[in-house]
Amino acid sequence: MHIGCQQLLLLLVACVFLSHTQAYSALQDARIIAEYKRQLELNHAKIARQLVHRANWASVGSISTNEAVKDYPMVNIISIDDNGLDGNSTGVIRFLLTDLDFTGPDWQKNNKVTFMFTAEQTLSCTNASKDPMEPTCARVIISGQVKKLPEHAPSYKPAMNTFINRHPAAARWIIEHHFYLCELNIRNIFVLDFYGGPHQVNASDYYAIKI
Repeated sequence: MHIGCQQLLLLLVACVFLSHTQAYSALQDARIIAEYKRQLELNHAKIARQLVHRANWASVGSISTNEAVKDYPMVNIISIDDNGLDGNSTGVIRFLLTDLDFTGPDWQKNNKVTFMFTAEQTLSCTNASKDPMEPTCARVIISGQVKKLPEHAPSYKPAMNTFINRHPAAARWIIEHHFYLCELNIRNIFVLDFYGGPHQVNASDYYAIKI
């Protein structure tokens, strides 16, 4: 009986200690995260702009019109460019589409697409020994609508030349596969760059960033 009481007492002490340890750990984690964020002064809009500008391509999701997977999410790789005529970042995401591919028919049926960019596209996470799924491997998810640019507009050819300057192979795509130039009309931006969940960024704040 005496041994049983001792064991019970030890168990209670262990439980109390464990409880206090877990509570303290959670509190410390919250403090560390808050302090780390303050020190970094994270600018989520700036991170979004940097990820977009550094990337040559994006993973693009659409609602499929292909009969084999109709109404399922479809993912594609799309080359992108956000440079203006002066070669500086504008934040405007321009890209080429063709109706021979997945995304072309999809947006014309249901004009809702999502672009994802990640720091791992430049291998910066791997080089820092971070797994691409870690929240500290920054990513931006930008949703919106496709805007097909009118080919006869005065700005079309200069914009196309700027795109081809970054993606020389595109000059061949236009001729052989009837690609057309588009840009993304941004509706929503999510940035995940640290623990604690994504941050929503206004499009106006995104475009206001100077790189």
